[in-house]
Amino acid sequence: MRARSTWITAGLAVLLAALAGLGALMPCAAPGAWLSRLGAPIDRAACPASPALAGETNATGLPPAPAVTVVKSAAHEFVDRFFVSGTLVPRDEAMVGAQIDGLRIVELLADDGDHVAKGQVLARLDRNQLDALVAENDAALTRADAAITQATSQIGQYEAGLTQAQAELDRARKLDVQIVTQATLDQKIAAFRTAQSLLAAGKGALAVAEADKASREAERRELMVRIDRTEVKAPVAGIISRRTARLGAVALSASDALFRIITDGAVELEADVPEQWLARLKVGMPSKIGLPGIDGEVEGNVRLVSEEVDKATRLGKVRIALPLEAQAHIGSFASGVVILARRSGVGVPTSAVTRGEDGDFVQVVTDDRIEQRKVVTGITNARLTELREGLAEGEIVVARAAAFLRAGDHVRPILATARLGKTVEEAAR
Repeated sequence: MRARSTWITAGLAVLLAALAGLGALMPCAAPGAWLSRLGAPIDRAACPASPALAGETNATGLPPAPAVTVVKSAAHEFVDRFFVSGTLVPRDEAMVGAQIDGLRIVELLADDGDHVAKGQVLARLDRNQLDALVAENDAALTRADAAITQATSQIGQYEAGLTQAQAELDRARKLDVQIVTQATLDQKIAAFRTAQSLLAAGKGALAVAEADKASREAERRELMVRIDRTEVKAPVAGIISRRTARLGAVALSASDALFRIITDGAVELEADVPEQWLARLKVGMPSKIGLPGIDGEVEGNVRLVSEEVDKATRLGKVRIALPLEAQAHIGSFASGVVILARRSGVGVPTSAVTRGEDGDFVQVVTDDRIEQRKVVTGITNARLTELREGLAEGEIVVARAAAFLRAGDHVRPILATARLGKTVEEAAR
């Protein structure tokens, strides 16, 4: 019996020695705290205070509720945006080429980037050959006028001769047969008919001369049209986007256009849009487009939504008109957003919404208790989400939904109004 007591005493001594060593190595652990309460010399000055060990419990004797950051739902204006990107293209482009072949370019009066008016001369072609043809035509017209004058004079002579022959024939017919022989009467009739034929021939010659003059006048008009076409003119007002005309080159109507003009200087963004988004885009919707090398954004409007979708890519074309004063260069890449909708509603930080198979939920704090509430979300931005149903303005929700919080959990809410205000402001931008 005495030996047994000795073994027990030795075991207790070993246990106390082990606890003392463990307390010295880990003064902040549970053994160190226990030995410190028994009066052992354990240095616990650097150990953090433990509410549970120091007796800091709430009225129920349970640990205090976990602190969570909460925000108040607030009314805000939400903007639904759709990102677009594409190439800057002219709304309409006029192709200006030579309307007459085989003439050399002798003068250029416009260059890339120039603003031109409708009808303004852009280039001139060599017209020396046409001027020679005009001089030849002038001579032909003079000759035609002379022929008309001559034919008119002859007609006057033939008319006088016809009058005389008519008078002589009438006198011969009134005389007795014994005085005028039949042969003489036949001569008078023949002379009358000859005078009629000469008059008809004279009138025919006059008609030929007048027709020749009309032909020469038509040739003159054609020459003037060709001469006018030696001046290459702008068919519309706008900005020259490309000039391929070169001094000394021979202009050909079948070759590339000498100039390309952006009609009225109107430039648009042509973007490819997935087919499921085409139905949401409407003509007139506002947009904000960022242009390369330009600070800030320019405002535009959707001008055209294509009715055709590419069968291979399943993409449709959308044209966004840019303001005329925008420094847009065709061929450049540009991107921006189209404003699909803008409305006011109740919003919370996007981090406060949890999404699952059963729908969207927020953790509402009521009387320091967690309530899982199903909501219907609307427009979602990077930092703010619209709640269309399920939450009223001013209700308190957990700012960052946590999986460890369950319905009915007791929490200690800490309101983060400043952060929410910043979130709302950032989302609005």
